[in-house]
Order: sequence, then C-alpha cells, then structure tokens
Amino acid sequence: MRQIILDTETTGLDPAKGHRIIEIGAVELINRRRTDNTFHRYLNPQRQIEDAAFDVHGLSQEFLSDKPLFRDITQDFIDFIRGSELIIHNAPFDVGFINAELASIGKQWGKLEDHCSVIDTLKLARDRHPGQKNNLDALCSRYAVDNSRRDLHGALLDAQLLLDVYLAMTGGQASLSLEQEITAANENGVMRQLDQNRPPLRVIKATEQELKAHWQRLEDIDQQSAGQCIWKRMQEDS
Repeated sequence: MRQIILDTETTGLDPAKGHRIIEIGAVELINRRRTDNTFHRYLNPQRQIEDAAFDVHGLSQEFLSDKPLFRDITQDFIDFIRGSELIIHNAPFDVGFINAELASIGKQWGKLEDHCSVIDTLKLARDRHPGQKNNLDALCSRYAVDNSRRDLHGALLDAQLLLDVYLAMTGGQASLSLEQEITAANENGVMRQLDQNRPPLRVIKATEQELKAHWQRLEDIDQQSAGQCIWKRMQEDS
C-alpha cells in the first residue's frame, strides 16, 4: 500500500482569484512505513504574494523568482503521486489549488483525482474529535508529535508532521522489526536465552466462533476509523 502525505504553500487563499502554489512537499509511506522517498519543490508563482500568506510561510517573491514554474515540474509531480493514496490535511484547499494549476497548463493533465485517491485528515480528525481544535498544531499536541521546529509553515515539514499525526490517529506505526526488538532487548539487559531442551510449544488455534468475533471487531475498528483499519485490509488481501 503506497500512500503520499502532501502539503502545499500558496500566494493566497483562493485559486479562483489567481492565487498560485509556491511550494509542494510530499513524503512516501509504504505499508505504513516511512521511506526516504520525498518530493519537494519551490515554485515561481509569477504574481504577488499576499502579506497574510507571507506571514504564514515566510516565502518571498525574491526567493522564488529563480524557481521553476509549475508546468516545469508537473510531469515529475504526477509521476511521484500516480497510483497512490494522497493524505492531505484540509484536502479541498490543496486539491483545489493543484487542479487549478493543472487546468492552467492543459486539459491533457486532467485532475488530481484522475491520478490518485485522496483522504482528508481534517475530516477524519473532526469525526474523531468533534467540537475540538483539529488544525495541525492541535493534532500534534494531542498525539504527542514534536512540532517545535514549526515556527513558520513549510510544505515538506508540515507533510512530515502530518505523517506522524496520521499514523498515530489511525492506529500507530507498524511494530519494530524483530532485529530492532532484539537490539532493544539486549541494550536493556533483558534478553534471555531459550532453553534448547524445552518441549515444543503447544499451538492453540482459534475456534470458528473466535474467528467470527475477531472479524467483527476488525469491521468495527474499520468503521470507526473511516476505512483505515490496516489489519482488515491485510486479512482481505491474504
């Protein structure tokens, strides 16, 4: 399962008024594990940046003046996200801007949704925490994600923070590998050697009733997590 956590920064709030994307940041998850594969570009918007937007991200027209245009990085961007499940906080905002950029350079690119599916973590958070603040900073605090480096918004940094929030909000990251567990146990001085002469372990298989109860529990978790129960998907694929 390939997922891309994505964020953008823009010149303003409304692409219908000609505002543009000036930064795209994205990080890759494979089977809920972070990889080293990222996509990060600054873009020349060829227009003025609103003061309110500059106060949020700190990206100036002078800094962006020698950066590529969106059309120059479109193929690389589409290649990176194609076939993935995009995870975006307040997805309608970013998707609206990306679709406006795609439309401006030609119908052949279609819409973002033609290349991948999209999950909105803001909607997911509101479903789980109704009546509470659900912006990225609030979620970082709620799920103990360190956002101390976030003095200003940045697309790549915010995507990395959202990745940690998303994993925590949807059940946590996959467990450590066996090698990591052995290393941690050795470092803590609690590693024990098994008795090689011990009798074979007794294998107790689940009953049909227990298997049905287990599956029902997975369906309950899947419903409560808006279809994000990884264990249910793994069993369906097995």
